[in-house]
Amino acid sequence: MNEKLKEVAKLFFKLGSIAFGGPAAHIAMMEDEVVKKRKWISQQHFLDMIGATNLIPGPNSTEMTMHCGHERAGWKGLIVAGTCFVFPAVMITMLIAWLYQDYGQLPSVEPFIYGIKPAVIAIILGAVYRLGKKALKSIWLGVLGALTLVVCLMGVHEILALFACGLLGLIWHFIQNSKNNLKSVAPLLLLQTAASAGTLKVLLTFLKVGALLYGSGYVLFAYLDAELVATGLLTRQELIDAVAVGQITPGPVLSTATFIGWQLGGFWGAIAATIGIFLPSFIFVAILNPLIPKMRKSKTISAFLDAVNIAAVGVIVAVCVEMGAETLVDWRTILIAVASMITVFVFKKVNSAFIVIGGAGLGFLLTLV
Repeated sequence: MNEKLKEVAKLFFKLGSIAFGGPAAHIAMMEDEVVKKRKWISQQHFLDMIGATNLIPGPNSTEMTMHCGHERAGWKGLIVAGTCFVFPAVMITMLIAWLYQDYGQLPSVEPFIYGIKPAVIAIILGAVYRLGKKALKSIWLGVLGALTLVVCLMGVHEILALFACGLLGLIWHFIQNSKNNLKSVAPLLLLQTAASAGTLKVLLTFLKVGALLYGSGYVLFAYLDAELVATGLLTRQELIDAVAVGQITPGPVLSTATFIGWQLGGFWGAIAATIGIFLPSFIFVAILNPLIPKMRKSKTISAFLDAVNIAAVGVIVAVCVEMGAETLVDWRTILIAVASMITVFVFKKVNSAFIVIGGAGLGFLLTLV
């Protein structure tokens, strides 16, 4: 391994081991390391790459590691950076998943999980607020977001609602710019997977989600609610617990897929889910990295993504409503949720990992009352 690859591997393994706080925090850490300290990339080009991550599916912070690795050491750097960044989270998550499978339903553990659930809802709502402020660029987009929320609560498939909203955004763009020609539209076709819950099923399910995952990693939970909870392969309790695991581990929140894969198919299920969720990002970044300048200037792609982003916020709100209905069932869970909400919205610098840990502690203490 040459020196540049070693530098890439060391840096992104370190970031993957300590990067708590979600994509925005991860990207801030990268900017400090790659632009300020090491000067691998100019400030302007780093901003261009951030823009690119909003134009393609996949987890933003993980894709940023791949972009940075590519700039430093070519396509090998892309692979090394992405792999080293996700590796610590995947290993920690697999350990937790193994322990959860054996001990998660024991009384000694359940009180902690009992408190984590309402805390996670507060964290996701905090993300909804931040995402909503960024995504709500016009009254029209606000209408699309509200419509997405309504149809999801009525039972429409979340992915269908998301991409229907994106299509409406494109139609509105072309109505407003009727003189412009449609240059290119690359629709994403939903894969149909087998009915079994085997390793291949897990791989194909997470490949589909990884290929369609626009916006924040939090949208993953909405997709999996439709793909796994609605089909009976996973309980919503397991999904909420998976959200918590994604929060208390460093690195990308999409390592949640590793946890879910373990519940569905053990060790090989975890491997399949991890490969499935991250593989599309490696492919997208490798193909699109040279096209970043042109993509950022495309009004058509921007119109589609603006609509998709606001729809994603609506989808997340819908899932939170359903999670809340199942989780906030007594005064203890409501108290934990309120305390977590106060922490999320008032003490904004508190790391989400501490909110989850605090919820777990409160859950344990309140079950003693």
